[in-house]
Amino acid sequence: MSYKIQAVAQKFDWRQIWGALLIMTGAVGFASKAIIAKLMYRYEVDTSSLLSLRMLFAMPFFVGVIIYNYRRVPFSSFSTKDKILIPLMAFIGYYLSSLFDFWGLQYVSAGLERLILFVYPTIVVVLSALWFKKPILKQHYYALVLTYAGIAIALTTDFSATGSYFWAGAGLIFLAAFTYSIYLIVSGRLIPRIGSVVYISYIMLFATVPILIQYFIKNPGSLWRFDAAVYELNIWMAIVATVAPAVMTSEGIRLIGAANAAIVGSIGPIATIFLAHVLLGEPFSFWQMIGTLFVLTGVLIITLRKQEAKTPAANEENSESTTMDI
Repeated sequence: MSYKIQAVAQKFDWRQIWGALLIMTGAVGFASKAIIAKLMYRYEVDTSSLLSLRMLFAMPFFVGVIIYNYRRVPFSSFSTKDKILIPLMAFIGYYLSSLFDFWGLQYVSAGLERLILFVYPTIVVVLSALWFKKPILKQHYYALVLTYAGIAIALTTDFSATGSYFWAGAGLIFLAAFTYSIYLIVSGRLIPRIGSVVYISYIMLFATVPILIQYFIKNPGSLWRFDAAVYELNIWMAIVATVAPAVMTSEGIRLIGAANAAIVGSIGPIATIFLAHVLLGEPFSFWQMIGTLFVLTGVLIITLRKQEAKTPAANEENSESTTMDI
C-alpha cells in the first residue's frame, strides 16, 4: 500500500500544486478589495477616510519588513535617482491609482471595476512602444482588439443598470489602470536592485504620506468617528485584500513562475464578479460574461507573450505585475 501511495505522490508535483493554490487564493483576496470598499461606502465613508484607514491598518506589516531588512537594504544605500523615483512611484502608482480607483468604485459595479483595472498589461505594451520603441507584435494587436472589444461589451451591458456618473466612474478607473501601468514600467527597473518585498514596503509607506495629507486637508476631523463595522471591514481589507495576498502571490510566483501565475491569477476578475453577485447583489448578464472572456483572453495573450522575453527587467516587470494590486 505504501508503494502505491508513493507512486501516486510522485505523479503530482506538489510544489506546483501548492504554488497554484497560493496564487489562486491571493487572486481571490485581491478580488475582495472592491467588494469591501462597496460595503464600506454603505456606511457613508468618504474616499479619503477609506484610503487613510486602509493604509494605516496595513502599515505595521510594511514597517516590520523595512526594519527587518534595514541593515541589508537601508534607504541611505539607494542612489540619488532611486531616492527620487521611489517616492514618485509611490505617488503615481499607489496614491493616484488608489484614489482614482476608489473614486470610480462609487459609480460603477465592483465587477466592472476589476475588469477595467485588469487591462493594465495592454497599457504597458502601448506605453513601452511609445517610450522605449518596443515593437508591438501581431499577437499584441489581436490581444488589444479582443481586450477593448470585451471592455466595450461590458460597458454597454453595465450602463443600463448604473447612474448618471457611470462614464465618469469608468474613466476614473481607467486612469487608475493607466497610472498603475506607469508605475509598473518604472518599477520593473528598480525592483531587481532593491528586491520586491522591500520595494513595495517603501512604496506603501511613501504613498501613505499624501493620502494622510489629503485626508487632513479635506476632513480635519477624527478618523475614528465611524461605525465599528467600518473598522472591521478595513482590517479585513488590510489583511485579507492587501498584505496576505501580496505575500501569497509572491511565494506562488517563486514556486510556479510568472507565466503560470498569470494564468492562475486570471481568476481575479471572475472572483470579483462572483463575489459582487453573491455579496452585493450585482447582476451578471450573458453579454457581461462574453466581455469578461474577451478581456481575459486578450490580457493573457499579452502577458504570456511578454513573459517569453529574455531580459531580466522585462521578466521582473511581468512578475511584479502579477503580484501587485492597487
